[in-house]
Amino acid sequence: MIRVGVNGYGVIGERVAHAVAKQDDMQLVGIAKQHSDYKARLAEKRGFSIYSSGDQKAFEGSGITVAGTLHDLLVKVDIIVDATPEGIGAKNKALYEKAGVKAIWEGGEGHSISDLSFNAYANYNSAVGARYARVVSCNTTGLLRTLFPLHKEFGIASVSAVLVRRGADPSETSKGPINALELDKHLPSHHGADVRTVIPELNISTAAIKASTTLMHLHSVSVELKKSTTAAEVLELYKKYRRITMVSFKDSVSSTAQVMDMARELGRGYGDMYEIAVWKEMLVEGNRLQYFQAVHQESDVVPENIDAIRAMCGEADQQKSIDKTDKSLNIGV
Repeated sequence: MIRVGVNGYGVIGERVAHAVAKQDDMQLVGIAKQHSDYKARLAEKRGFSIYSSGDQKAFEGSGITVAGTLHDLLVKVDIIVDATPEGIGAKNKALYEKAGVKAIWEGGEGHSISDLSFNAYANYNSAVGARYARVVSCNTTGLLRTLFPLHKEFGIASVSAVLVRRGADPSETSKGPINALELDKHLPSHHGADVRTVIPELNISTAAIKASTTLMHLHSVSVELKKSTTAAEVLELYKKYRRITMVSFKDSVSSTAQVMDMARELGRGYGDMYEIAVWKEMLVEGNRLQYFQAVHQESDVVPENIDAIRAMCGEADQQKSIDKTDKSLNIGV
């Protein structure tokens, strides 16, 4: 059994913890939290061991039982998943080095934190046996999920993508915009460069817009392929990848609201959509492909974290890990 700890129990951390608990080859040793909030109380009700990364007395004062400190957790695990807020993870690296544990960071940290950015489809083998890795962000994961199959099958000459990003996650009431579309002042946006940390040779440019929604990101992706193809061939290719799901205007799916309603119908924890939703109504003209895709920012990186754990802890068979993860999380049904 791979002994796993999760440091940070927010949007990503709680989902990763629950996913780890579903694996038959992993043990969730515990979670580390800084604050004794409602999430800590719910984690305790679910039977998770809680370790304090902040004021331990504050936890005890709130009536929440703690098993120890973050340092106590680190001596019990083989690998720690750092899901702390952006910037905090980098500060934690010294703790992990001192404890001699493997570590995974999320996309909020830079590529340089580990020099290994991970996507299960694109570069699983590069993480086998690694000490440190970074699972790329939700947007980057979404782009890699659909671009990697195209790159492998047809070759990609160039990619241009516009990302309409959610303004905040549902629980983040202090963020915006509330009534605006806010432009990312950087052209290109950082997302293309982040994709290249996994597929260095990919010629990709991205632009981003932040919208007043909490549901999902929406991407408009334009790809110039090295080989001409048809929409039918692309759709057939995507069927081979469970972490891509096809939706259609013909089924009255014309927005992220319907995609998330579909996700709730699947009956998963949190009502998550792990898959990247791609509209079947794509434009293909010779070598040019254009399509829309929706990315659930709260959950699409969760299966990547599980596969990264396996790879780093010695599972060298990429497909075996992906199959186990997908089955445990009900992906591709």
